[in-house]
Amino acid sequence: MITAEDVLELPAASRAAAPARLPLQIGAANSVSVVIPAKNAAAYVGETLASALAQREVTEVIVVDDGSTDETIAIVRDVRDSRLRLIHNDSAGVSAARNLGARHANGEWLLFLDADDRLRPGAVAALLSAARGAPRAVLVYGDYNTIDSEGRQIGRRDLLKGRRKPSGDVLVRLTAGNFIVNGGVVLTRAEAFRAIGGFDVSLRYCEDWHCWCRLAAIGEFEFAPKLLLDYRLHTANTMNAAARTPQDFLPAVARIFDDGLILARLPEGAARGLRRAAEIHLVTYSAMQAIRFGRHRQAVAYLAMIGRRSLKSLPRSAIRVALARFGI
Repeated sequence: MITAEDVLELPAASRAAAPARLPLQIGAANSVSVVIPAKNAAAYVGETLASALAQREVTEVIVVDDGSTDETIAIVRDVRDSRLRLIHNDSAGVSAARNLGARHANGEWLLFLDADDRLRPGAVAALLSAARGAPRAVLVYGDYNTIDSEGRQIGRRDLLKGRRKPSGDVLVRLTAGNFIVNGGVVLTRAEAFRAIGGFDVSLRYCEDWHCWCRLAAIGEFEFAPKLLLDYRLHTANTMNAAARTPQDFLPAVARIFDDGLILARLPEGAARGLRRAAEIHLVTYSAMQAIRFGRHRQAVAYLAMIGRRSLKSLPRSAIRVALARFGI
């Protein structure tokens, strides 16, 4: 059985024969559309917009209002920039909002930015530079740091200098766990995004992970080793709210391992072990978030859950949880 550790060392030669990938018109186009779904984001959306519009390479920013009842719409309308567009989604959910924004986008590349995060200066330029060096990539991504509700830096990912995440054919590693985490560090080829059908609106959580896996099934990824995003952690975050447990995220695991496009490209017989690795990854992530928000008993309970699934995985998960305590 493939464990959470073993999957990191699977050689490319272990891949099973798979159907041909979808034909995409790969090129070096540089136009970028930023899609920002927003619902009652008045506290942060102005800062988020400023960070996106400060990127000279961005050709348009599309805010999709998802039924806001606060000042979100007024704040967006007050911004004077010809690249900014506002459309409405009528409380259909974040995935539907992103898909709607993508349908209206004119750029060859899409970047999905949450309305409470902010792009760092030069983020889009760094991603486009990486894309030019990998003309066959359907997705280019970087890394992020974390900030609190007030915008103060709490992450210390700058200590991980030289850290590399995978490039090329990443599907096996990605199905074992979402190493991308946040769509604000991702440029996706619009043609590829539309080819795989966008985000699955039936998923409430981890819908981005499922989407990245489907993209990995049709093309290559490229990693840009830079901190590109300030990812805001606060108790209102979908992934960080106190009520969230690993059980909330497991439907996405089931969806990934019931997806014919993904399964057709996995090594024969690997799905069971990869699914176990994915479950351990999500429980570890939940423990890391519990530690970050001072929920120590909950973190210990999650580590115990990992131990029951795989004693071999427990030491690595415990180390990751300990590092999360220090913002790494």
